[in-house]
Amino acid sequence: MRRSPARFIASWSSLLALAGAAAAFEGAPPPIERIDLPDAQIVLLGEVHDNGVHHDRQAAVLRGMDPAAVVFEMLTPVQAGILADSTLSGKALAEALDWAGSGWPAFSLYEPVIEAARATRIFGMAVPRADLGAVFDVGAATAFGPEAARFGLDQPLPEDEQATREEAQFAAHCDALPREMLPGMVDAQRFRDAAFARSILQALEETGGPVAVIAGNGHVRKDWGIPVYLSHAAPEVTVLSVGQIEDQDTPPVDAPYDLWILSAPAERDDPCAVFAK
Repeated sequence: MRRSPARFIASWSSLLALAGAAAAFEGAPPPIERIDLPDAQIVLLGEVHDNGVHHDRQAAVLRGMDPAAVVFEMLTPVQAGILADSTLSGKALAEALDWAGSGWPAFSLYEPVIEAARATRIFGMAVPRADLGAVFDVGAATAFGPEAARFGLDQPLPEDEQATREEAQFAAHCDALPREMLPGMVDAQRFRDAAFARSILQALEETGGPVAVIAGNGHVRKDWGIPVYLSHAAPEVTVLSVGQIEDQDTPPVDAPYDLWILSAPAERDDPCAVFAK
């Protein structure tokens, strides 16, 4: 019998906190294993992409929850097929996946998650660059195709959310993007999250679940990430969103996740240096 994914996470670590609950306690919140959590058919496991601690935790969750499928933001369907048919590991696997050409951080960071997922079905949900390019030309709904309405892409964002998300894109790109690009960047993000939701629902349909999803924190947030599009397309499906936040001192009061994990920031170069050049 499969272990409930949500209940496994509850027993896995006292570092998890219910969204908003941390504000109700002085000091550290009580161990999460004392809090009764609902089951979930889809468990979204967020990350900061270059933080190795986050990937080690994701691997631990996968080993414990025994999902029917794992869906990766970082893999294309072709790469997922290579994994399914291969016994390679380490450098040889990275070369088979052409990881060096993928644009993602070092394969060694992701290898623990990939190895933990190999006991189950692996799906890739990466969006082709050509599809994202079409978003800038014709908009997210037209580029997405006939299912745009099912996932809510046929509706514009509320003005305040649109403005907030454009500013978030501006800040994420070190205040270096031309502002006329920002609406297209937001549209592309919406397109990706809707496409991710479609792939995740396919994995759920084909395997029966539970389904674990490996994706960046921005994609797993409840207010404008994958959960929004899952809710549009399949409101009956239960979803648990887990964010991994690089903040070891102050638990956020309004983190946009069902659960979050706090961790120290990874050591990294200044991400804005490339824009300065």
